[in-house]
Amino acid sequence: MTSAETGQQNRIRDSLNHVIAVGLDRVGVFLALIKAEHTVFALPFAYLGMLLAPRQGWPTWQQVFWITVAMAAARTVAMGANRVIDRAVDAKNPRTAGRPLASGRVKPTTARVGTAVAALVLSLAAWRLGPLPLILLPGAVLFLIGYSYTKRITSLSHLVLGFTDGLAPMGAWAAVRGSLLAPGDGPAWMLLGVVTTWIGGFDLIYACQDVDFDREHGLHSVPARFGVRTALWISALSHVITLVLLVWLGVSIPLGGPYWVGMTIVAVLLVYEHVLVKPDDLSRIDVAFFNINGYISVTLFVSVLAAMLLP
Repeated sequence: MTSAETGQQNRIRDSLNHVIAVGLDRVGVFLALIKAEHTVFALPFAYLGMLLAPRQGWPTWQQVFWITVAMAAARTVAMGANRVIDRAVDAKNPRTAGRPLASGRVKPTTARVGTAVAALVLSLAAWRLGPLPLILLPGAVLFLIGYSYTKRITSLSHLVLGFTDGLAPMGAWAAVRGSLLAPGDGPAWMLLGVVTTWIGGFDLIYACQDVDFDREHGLHSVPARFGVRTALWISALSHVITLVLLVWLGVSIPLGGPYWVGMTIVAVLLVYEHVLVKPDDLSRIDVAFFNINGYISVTLFVSVLAAMLLP
């Protein structure tokens, strides 16, 4: 091999390495943009719908795989669209100005392409999961993208966000059971209510950080309209409803001792979440939002799985 050929191979290799490095960097930044690690909030609830749906036995491994793919893709669509839609608002808010898209570290084109790819993956997963998930897909996408606009028109945006996340266990249930309105489908709707009130409740807490900004820029939220103290009370009421629905779920299936142990832990964690955040002290919101709620979702999943495995 001549020196010229060796040099050409080296240039080709260097070019390929550069392309790969740039591609991996963009993927990494996009994952940071959508905060992929926060999938832990909703994925266990999708698994709850999957575990509780079978009339007998367990879901297949193929269903487990495609439900996981669908959940990750759906969340990517929601977060990617949200970051694109809110990039101008985020850039003005000191709390969010450092986000990759708002700060310019990620180009809108990259975010749009990533979101579009996730939408295609979600469509493939819905198709693989059966006719009903595919029929429900357009409505799910409408909420996944549309909820980002609700803060511009209504203070009920927190509830819409919770409902959107609540579609995860509903979709998993529909994939495994093939129905949502037949006799025995009640637990799917209970799970929808659980996630709606749980997510909506802690989003109320999270929104307390932006009261002044929301009022100044004409954005709608319960804290901006009614004040932080009222928002925290409504959040607490939402979480009381969450616990009532979880009790109803455990009784209606019914689930055994491990579930009720998990329920007790969840109740304690929800109380602790509200102890952490006070109207005059919002410094521990991140702990309440990210840590406690991650523990809650995982605890519920583990307790349901244990209740189904143990006699």
